[in-house]
Amino acid sequence: MPAAGLAAIATLLWLERTRPLRRRVQPGGYRVACNVAVAAAGALTLQVAQKPLVGRLARLVEQRRWGVLQRMPLPRWLETLLGILLLDYSLYVWHVLLHRMSVLWRFHVVHHADLDLDATTALRFHFGELALSIPWRAAQILLIGVRPQVLQLWQQATLASIVFHHSNLRLPPGLERWLVWIVVTPRMHGIHHSIIEAETNSNWSSGLTLWDRLHGTLRLDVPQDAIRIGVPAYRDPKELALGRILAMPFRTRPRPDGDENAVIAPRAAGPAGHQSTSDPRRGRRAAPKPRRRR
Repeated sequence: MPAAGLAAIATLLWLERTRPLRRRVQPGGYRVACNVAVAAAGALTLQVAQKPLVGRLARLVEQRRWGVLQRMPLPRWLETLLGILLLDYSLYVWHVLLHRMSVLWRFHVVHHADLDLDATTALRFHFGELALSIPWRAAQILLIGVRPQVLQLWQQATLASIVFHHSNLRLPPGLERWLVWIVVTPRMHGIHHSIIEAETNSNWSSGLTLWDRLHGTLRLDVPQDAIRIGVPAYRDPKELALGRILAMPFRTRPRPDGDENAVIAPRAAGPAGHQSTSDPRRGRRAAPKPRRRR
């Protein structure tokens, strides 16, 4: 990670302490150390496996004019803009797949299992998930037709966005209401990290909020003090030691329906905005029982 990125994370961590959005659940530095260790393993995976491949592929796209954008007679500024938009949208689709496909969720659950949400959570992606994302990233570059300069610009902007919206930073409400029309904010993404299924199955955008608006998956109606961060399967901090985090995708936990061969994960969501029938915050059925007719 470049020095500017590290400086941005350090600044956000300091701001989180002065203007926290949510109360911390897991105090102490061990959680942060675990997140940094998971991030280091992921960074090594990207450096060794992804960077040489996608860099070479982007150069080939430019040289041989592969992909949709390279086949269109576009001015450079418009090609750059469309490239960033299509990369951001295809990242939205990838994020949905991470939740929908059980094999992908087994790795992505490492990110969601964090009991708190801050700037270090933005880096907490299992190296297995990052390895599985390489074919998707290659397909993005090849099909869209992304030049190296556009890819680098999008990657830097996406990293900044991800670190920002994972942060535990309390922005002035007026500023956040304005920002959320354009980009993902800490309050918006906090809802996505909720333990409640219907809330997790929302706010999948990583950069622009446009995609959640278009697909009807945007939710801004949950107060931050009502959110419990994490997933139902991993509520004990002892389950979140570094060794257990790294082994998490390869272990099994029984689902509530009794299937012992599946990791607990949010089920496929229904129509946008529909709530789950059960709410762990209340410990009872969320929907009232219909009255009998007399």
